[in-house]
Amino acid sequence: MLKQKDSIMAYDVVIIGSGPGGYVCAIKAAQLGLRVAVVEKNATFGGTCLNIGCIPSKALLHASEMFAEAGHSFDTLGVEISAPKLNLKKMMAHKDATVSSNVNGVAFLFKKNKIDSFRGTGKVVAAGKVSVTAEDGKVEEIETRNIVIATGSDVAGIPGVKVDIDEKVIVSSTGALSLDKVPGHLVVVGGGVIGLELGSVWARLGAKVTVVEFLDTILGGMD
Repeated sequence: MLKQKDSIMAYDVVIIGSGPGGYVCAIKAAQLGLRVAVVEKNATFGGTCLNIGCIPSKALLHASEMFAEAGHSFDTLGVEISAPKLNLKKMMAHKDATVSSNVNGVAFLFKKNKIDSFRGTGKVVAAGKVSVTAEDGKVEEIETRNIVIATGSDVAGIPGVKVDIDEKVIVSSTGALSLDKVPGHLVVVGGGVIGLELGSVWARLGAKVTVVEFLDTILGGMD
């Protein structure tokens, strides 16, 4: 868990955000002898990647691939089994356990390297000063010689289009990682890495998946 600090303290570097950029920076700086603090607004470390992105997506990709192979490929390898049965609740539990393991690993490395953590939203208010606003509205200030902004980004909206993401009929990529049943037909808007990963997961588990992409090719940003 993230700790709440009460007094003004001076650091060599304060890092706002604890995703892959932030936590790697924090750990390396601490290992080089600097006094380090991390500001994180969420309850857990790891940012989008560890909590609702790369890690849970890869966990489901692996699990769904095993399910598909058990149903289609094992027999050709001489492995004879009855038709596999999907237990989606257990698969989601595997995904959640994988996320927890990675998140707890970052927390352990912070503790091991004596990195302080502040829970709340960080804001650079002056040269060498970062304010942290907690959920309850309490504001405290940290003094530091250096500041690293590693906050990541948010999804860009579609100009002129208002989308009501209710996580039931219209779901975000986060919602698509935690569906409680396999959809009959899933339409994925966007043929990038995230869309194709999640589309692959649900297609392997039995959904009909249609990908809609504005460009003339999928994975347009890839070589």
